[in-house]
Amino acid sequence: QVQLVESGGGLVQAGGSLRLSCEASRGTFSRVPMGWFRRAPGKDREFVAAINWNDGSAVYADSVKGRFTISRHNAENTVYLDMNSLKPEDTAVYYCGARAGGGISVRGYDYDFWGQGTQVTVSS
Repeated sequence: QVQLVESGGGLVQAGGSLRLSCEASRGTFSRVPMGWFRRAPGKDREFVAAINWNDGSAVYADSVKGRFTISRHNAENTVYLDMNSLKPEDTAVYYCGARAGGGISVRGYDYDFWGQGTQVTVSS
């Protein structure tokens, strides 16, 4: 079992930046793909970004490409999401997920473990 704890959410003005962190409870985190998803009020969960474990390759949703950066520090069992040029439409609860196996994925149902989420609110 892997426990994931997100942090770093908050209230920010449009155009601002935030860094989200997701810390995993187990060392095997360093060998699994990780992803960030978000759920806005009244909407379905949406893929944001994902990163592979071995080469650090990443994929992004078109809506965040060029503004968000996912990274990981395996020695610290932590994955990050740097969010720049934030927009009101980025407002959501952000969740990190970990896969038990397999490769990088943009599908939420491929992820086996989830954090509790952290709220990001962007004011206009």
